[in-house]
Amino acid sequence: MAGYELYTKHARVWLPDAVEVWKSAKLVKDYTSGDQTLFLQLEDGTEVQYKVDPRTHNLPPLRNPNILVGENDLTALSYLNEPAVLHNIKVRFIDSKLIYTYCGIVLVAVNPYESLPIYEADIIHAYNGQNMADMDPHIFAVAEEAYKQMARDQQNQSIIVSGESGAGKTVSAKYAMRYFATVSGLSGEANIEERVLASNPIMEALGNAKTTRNDNSSRFGKYIEIGFDKKHRIIGAHMRTYLLEKSRVVYQTHGERNYHIFYQLCASSHLPEFQPFKLGGADDFHCTNQGQNSVIDGVDDTKEMCSTRRALSLLGISESHQMEMYQILAAILHLSNVEVKEHSQDRSSILADDAHLVVFCELMGVPCKEMAHWLCHRKLKATTETYVKCVSKTNAVNGRDALAKHIYARIFSWIVGCINNVLKSAVKQHSFIGVLDIYGYVIIFMFVHFPRFLNILSSFTRFETFDINSFEQFCINYANEKLQQQFNLHVFKLEQEEYMKEQIPWTLIDFYDNQPCINLIEAKLGILDLLDEECKMPQGSDGSWSQKMYNTLLKQNDHFDKPRLSNTAFIIHHFADKVEYQCDGFLEKNKDTVNEEQIHVLQNSKFDFLLKLFEGNEKTTSSSKSITGKSGRSQRGNKKTVGMQFRQSLHLLMDTLNATTPHYVRCIKPNDHKKPFSLDPERAVQQLRACGILETIRISAAGFPSRWTYQEFFSRYRVLMKQMDVLPDGKETCRNVLKKLIQDQNLYQFGKNKIFFRAGQVAFLEKLRSEQLRRACVSIQKTIRCWSARKKYLRMKQSANTIQRHVRGHQARCYVNCLRRTRAAVVIQRNVRMWAARARYHKLRSASVVIQCFFRTYAARKLYYKLVYEQKALVIQKWAKGWLARKHYQRTRANIILLQSCVRRMMAKKELKKLKVNARSVEHFKNLNVGMENKIMQLQHKIDEQHKEVSELGERMNAAAKTQAMEQERHCKEIENLHRSEQHAQAKAKMLPSLLEQLSFLQQELENTCREKEVLEEQRKIDKEQTQLVVEELNMKNSLLSNEKEDLDKLIQKQTQQLTDIKGQMENKEQLEKELIEERSRYQRLSNEHLHLEELHKDLKEELESSGKEQWSPRSQKPESDYSSKSAECSPILGSTYERTSTVDKEPPSTVDLPLLLKLQRRVRESEREKQSLQRQLDEKEAQEENYAEEEKTELDLETLKRQELESENKKLKQDLSKLRKSLTSENSELMPPAVGSTTYGILLEQLTSSNEELEMRKEEVLLLQSHLVRQDAMKYKDSAIGEGVKLELGDLPSFQDLDRSTDIHTLNEDGELWLAYEGLKETNRILECQMQTLEKQHREQNEKLQDEVNTLKEEKEQQQKLLAQTLVLPEDARIEAGLKLEITRLTNENLELMVQQDKQDKAISNLKKELQLYMNKVIQFEANQKNTHLMTSTPAKAVSIPRKEKEYQGMLEYKEGDENRLVKNLILDMKARGVALSFLPGLPAYVIFMCLRYADHVNDDQRVSTLLNSVLCSIKGVIKRRGKDFGVSSFWLANTCRLLHCLRQYSGDETFKTHNTSKQNEHCLTNFELTEYQNVFGDLAVQIYRQLIKSMEDILQPLIVSSMLEQESVHGVLGSKPTGMRKRSSSSPEEEAVTVEVLLQQLGHWHITMCQHEMDSDLIKQVVRQQFYVICAVTLNQLLLRKDMCSWSKGLQIRYNVWQLEEWLSERDMSNCGAKEMLEPLVQAAQLLQVKKKTEADAQAICNMCAGLTTAQIVKVLTLYTPVVEFEERVTTTFITTIKDILKDRENSSTLMMDAKKIFSVTLSFSPSSVALETIQIPTSLNLGFLQHI
Repeated sequence: MAGYELYTKHARVWLPDAVEVWKSAKLVKDYTSGDQTLFLQLEDGTEVQYKVDPRTHNLPPLRNPNILVGENDLTALSYLNEPAVLHNIKVRFIDSKLIYTYCGIVLVAVNPYESLPIYEADIIHAYNGQNMADMDPHIFAVAEEAYKQMARDQQNQSIIVSGESGAGKTVSAKYAMRYFATVSGLSGEANIEERVLASNPIMEALGNAKTTRNDNSSRFGKYIEIGFDKKHRIIGAHMRTYLLEKSRVVYQTHGERNYHIFYQLCASSHLPEFQPFKLGGADDFHCTNQGQNSVIDGVDDTKEMCSTRRALSLLGISESHQMEMYQILAAILHLSNVEVKEHSQDRSSILADDAHLVVFCELMGVPCKEMAHWLCHRKLKATTETYVKCVSKTNAVNGRDALAKHIYARIFSWIVGCINNVLKSAVKQHSFIGVLDIYGYVIIFMFVHFPRFLNILSSFTRFETFDINSFEQFCINYANEKLQQQFNLHVFKLEQEEYMKEQIPWTLIDFYDNQPCINLIEAKLGILDLLDEECKMPQGSDGSWSQKMYNTLLKQNDHFDKPRLSNTAFIIHHFADKVEYQCDGFLEKNKDTVNEEQIHVLQNSKFDFLLKLFEGNEKTTSSSKSITGKSGRSQRGNKKTVGMQFRQSLHLLMDTLNATTPHYVRCIKPNDHKKPFSLDPERAVQQLRACGILETIRISAAGFPSRWTYQEFFSRYRVLMKQMDVLPDGKETCRNVLKKLIQDQNLYQFGKNKIFFRAGQVAFLEKLRSEQLRRACVSIQKTIRCWSARKKYLRMKQSANTIQRHVRGHQARCYVNCLRRTRAAVVIQRNVRMWAARARYHKLRSASVVIQCFFRTYAARKLYYKLVYEQKALVIQKWAKGWLARKHYQRTRANIILLQSCVRRMMAKKELKKLKVNARSVEHFKNLNVGMENKIMQLQHKIDEQHKEVSELGERMNAAAKTQAMEQERHCKEIENLHRSEQHAQAKAKMLPSLLEQLSFLQQELENTCREKEVLEEQRKIDKEQTQLVVEELNMKNSLLSNEKEDLDKLIQKQTQQLTDIKGQMENKEQLEKELIEERSRYQRLSNEHLHLEELHKDLKEELESSGKEQWSPRSQKPESDYSSKSAECSPILGSTYERTSTVDKEPPSTVDLPLLLKLQRRVRESEREKQSLQRQLDEKEAQEENYAEEEKTELDLETLKRQELESENKKLKQDLSKLRKSLTSENSELMPPAVGSTTYGILLEQLTSSNEELEMRKEEVLLLQSHLVRQDAMKYKDSAIGEGVKLELGDLPSFQDLDRSTDIHTLNEDGELWLAYEGLKETNRILECQMQTLEKQHREQNEKLQDEVNTLKEEKEQQQKLLAQTLVLPEDARIEAGLKLEITRLTNENLELMVQQDKQDKAISNLKKELQLYMNKVIQFEANQKNTHLMTSTPAKAVSIPRKEKEYQGMLEYKEGDENRLVKNLILDMKARGVALSFLPGLPAYVIFMCLRYADHVNDDQRVSTLLNSVLCSIKGVIKRRGKDFGVSSFWLANTCRLLHCLRQYSGDETFKTHNTSKQNEHCLTNFELTEYQNVFGDLAVQIYRQLIKSMEDILQPLIVSSMLEQESVHGVLGSKPTGMRKRSSSSPEEEAVTVEVLLQQLGHWHITMCQHEMDSDLIKQVVRQQFYVICAVTLNQLLLRKDMCSWSKGLQIRYNVWQLEEWLSERDMSNCGAKEMLEPLVQAAQLLQVKKKTEADAQAICNMCAGLTTAQIVKVLTLYTPVVEFEERVTTTFITTIKDILKDRENSSTLMMDAKKIFSVTLSFSPSSVALETIQIPTSLNLGFLQHI
């Protein structure tokens, strides 16, 4: 396929532009071969014509599809050309705010001129261990690739960072060094990276200056070695400098400045310490005012001076040395102002009273005349004589400047030496990283001494060209040529290796070779050779050297040229551009000479610091002189020139580079105005051309730049295949399809694993794919439009039918409604007339009834009031008389009782004394026993009498039965007679009711008519009065009801306030619990840091002992006191502090870091205090919760007690019944029960039925009485609010005869329900008030406690501040001694306090033991007396065989002293966790240890307890330290440690834990020792093991997360890959099998099974799973935020599917409520964010509401990185992102971008009692614990 076919209509191309460099345009019509013009349309709509050269046919470069814009790798672009590269970088930099882009093996970094949050530690951890090809471009990715290859392959590496001044090279190097420091881990006590960075302000002040390109350009070469140990951890650093630009001290061009330190010194001249230097402003000195620009915008030199002085102090340079250094620098300023006067051409002089010369000599301590003489004279040595010769003014000025440069170089070397002393490491280094900086070249070396040296080199280059280019720019550009040549060769080499690896044919690629330019500079008779030759000439000059170059090189080399208008300049054609160099000063800078007599004058100075500087100069070796380039005339013949030194060092540098694997970083300066995120296209293109990026693109485009794997090609272009084209072999399918699609086979090649395409072929395939998809879309649209039109027609037809149906129905309904209205009118008239008549009748009737009612109620009320008045008077008299009588009786009775009680008390005291005396005697016990025997005899006698009574009763029952039978016959006859008479009476009585009813009816009618007449007449008169009374009563009731309503409202408001207060207190309680959790996590972190420090100390101690180099004398060890050792044994916490103090005493004084020691001890004390306070708060909260629980359980306990009492009574009744049955059915009993059917049996049945009937009658009477009492209570509340609502009257009270009738009146308040509800509300209010009061009391107590703790902490803080202020005034030795004394006094005071407490506890324990012994003796005596009396009184019995019982163990294991080591070795050190978990009892080691501890407690041996527990602690720590990376081992010992901790709590004897035990378990509680401190220690150990478990889990889990959650395609056919064709960079690890979500779930399941097998606490398992899911979420989200290729719609779908699988895994294991799902919420929201619509403002609001778990930075980052996978998707616009920012600007959340993947949640160890009985545990023989014996 020819390239012309791509220039079709609507194809986009790039046109050159004068302003924007390249401008986009679109073809209006197709281009055919032979056309001389292209018809184009610009983006603004203007149409242009592009002329095509008929000879070259150079068409404008094509533009890539929009889907390829913004790619991570420039080589992934289909069209590799300059405008495509520029546009891609511009889109990433401006639109996406991404500053890094790959270009093959090169990382392009654009300076944003703004601080970005992409360099935090969490991002470093995210890039750690990842492949370079898998992550977004970053400097950390390049550093990780280099570091990984160095550590894995032991190969030499180099990172070459290049760019012009101000492009950000130094910052990139700093971040690369930070990455190495973070990833490698720092083995020293302090951060070496921080020390190196602390030296940056100093080196920038003395070695950096402002140039025309950069305000902070480094003008010296430096070489920094960062040392590593065998584990690749940083241990130290060393710095060397060379090739300082000394000419800048005395000369600067326009717009530039001298070194920063001079301007900082002048800006600080007003300070009192600088006033003796007699300084002024920077414009007052010649060496600082030549550039005429002494101020840098935005830089305060005074503040910079403060930071420089602060950095010097941090690095250990004393204040006196700093002032001496500033004194010499001030002398250099004054020296530059010394004026030289010219007398003749060969003579010059300096006035003796020159003010600046006098100040210079005073500051330097040298004689003024001698210095003035040698500044204008020179000593010449002949063979036999020495001459002193005057020099010209020019030579004198040059000599003065040379002296100033030499002094500044000495100062610079001295400061470098001071920095090296601080950065030097005492430990021998195994490898190191070196940073070499030569005028912008920064090379980072990393060497490994064994087995192969590794060398990471980072070079910062820039191609420099100024208005006046001199010797320095010539050296810089010479080095740049060498590095560019090496870069081109390496790129070509990589291309060749890739083709050979894939076994495809390749041809030689033509690329730019700059070897001719390099030969021009360094070859024989080149520029440098001619320069060195001219320097050896006695009369050599710059002009003669330039003439030699014109004669030698002008005709021989095309890269050398001569300017037209100058004879003292030359031009070199570099690879980037032509540069013109001025020859003036080349020879002088190459020679670099200084007058020896001036040096001798300075060496005779009285200034000690100056003598120290020049003594160092004399002692340096010749090699150092060659580096610094400073020597006297005596070595002139042997001295190497600066050019020769630079050439040799450059050759060594290139040899090092060629021996390494390079990694390239190219820094781009986007604009010259330092505007953030602003790109100048013209400046960017210049730098891309100069740094070799476009050359890399050209080399890539000449070959096969686009590369696809077969699977990627098949999945992407499956649309272009037919079903018949798909074969089982994927490679064969791809070959067949490509042959059909691309006819020219030279445009692609098939490799082993990839398909290689020429430039533009992927775009052609994309065009075919888009056309195919467009055709498919058209067919789909056609079908859908047909379907929608047909649906519309059917809908219209159905609507027409519906309208017709409804209209016809409406007409029919209107006719029917008319008929209905006429009929309804007739019916309404009839009913209205009837209603009017009925209303008149009802009105008359109701009026008469009301009149009757009021009259009758008035009469009844009057009679009732009269009766009540009389009755109440009698009642009052009765109660008053009774009350007076009772009061008199009670007074007399109380007096009598008082007298009786006094008399009885006296008698009881006497009797008590007698009884006490008798109780102690033995006769008393005998009398008691005698009394018992008498009672037994009496009871036996009573039993015999009862038997006799039973027999008599039986005889009486027989006689009564006979008499009853006789009477029953007589009664039957009488009953028959009565029945007959009753029948006759009934027949007569039937006629009476009808007659009586008729009579009563007539009488009632007569009475009613008479009454009605009378009532109507009276009622008319009273009607008015009654109505007025009724109105008044109603008004009163309304007022009462309103008052009651107000009262109830007030009560409700009070209750609501109380409820709100309770809610507030509950919220405070929850907040306190959260704070407690945070404090607990903080304490756990502190304890882990403390344990980590202890482990580091132990490791260092072991290394020191193994090396044997350092032997401590016994005098250096301070003896410990007896009480300290005892307290250390008793308390492990105190023991740990003593271990720290002892280790400090053992270390030599030279290596003691006292401030660090004091800080650590202070932190330990603070952590212990915080731990105690938190433990107190936890205990109080637990006590409160237990109290609440006990209050809730009291009711249940009462119910259980009642039930137990009933059961006991039932048991007694059953026993009595059984005894009665036995007595009746026994063979010896004389009386037998009556037989069924007998007379006695019938009599008993009748008595039983009669008693049952009586019982039922009594029940009914009780019910009647209860109902009557209830109604009386209701009458009491008649006048109250409740009674008014009820309205009971006397006539309404039912009689006892009418109780069975149902009444519908007052059913609401029959039993006083309203009153009971009101009382219930009062009770609840009282309960709430009590609870409020208790909560307020608790809150006050907690506040008081916290206030006390705060006060104590403040006092301690003030004391420590005072002590610290006092010690800081002292010198260093006295400070150390004072600190040690203070620490010793504090420890002794603490030990004395603990000893006093221990003595008190020992005394209390001894007293308790004595009392216990007395009680035990009394109990033993009492039991012995009981046995003796029982033996004496008991009768001899028959001989009984006694069976032998089985042994009952006490749940403890006996061991001998000294067996602790055997126990620990067999049970902990040699234990295999996997075998124990599968075959033995879970938690067996914990149970065995606790059983041994019980034995030590049983024998009351505190030494055994402490040694056993301490050895167990040390052994478990050792096992975790050695094998902690094994998840099974950590899980096993975490479960056992927790089980041992639970046993210590369960058997501690504490009441809170005893409630969970059985009675047998409570017998096994510890009796002699309180081990709460050891409980805390084992809790800390469990937290440590938990953290180690999490870390070991993270090490296995993190490599699986990214590939399983993001990279692997689980939902096949949904995801689509972009046509990236990404060039795979050198992979950091070999290719592995794909990891799916199933593999991740299998790993999680394996861990869960392991924890369950070890029977870990369920709460702890849930916390582990919660931590696992947090790690999965954090790592996945961080990778999503760092990988642009993962931010797509299909990837969001994939993530949600994977999250669903994780949730299903949780539900299968019943852990849905463990909090793990909530941990995945940020990841779910990020996946939803990738899938939602992102266009309108409503969408933005919905996104902000949906993504509550994401921070603002994360939301913006995801939207910025969102990348369409197919061309139908759209990118997120910048306006939408700004809308999101505006909405989220008020959201309060963290501004961090990454989640903390290393975060470990605080663990809570809840109490879990064990149901295993200790006495039933058997020890397997395989554990070799035969020396333990059960007791």
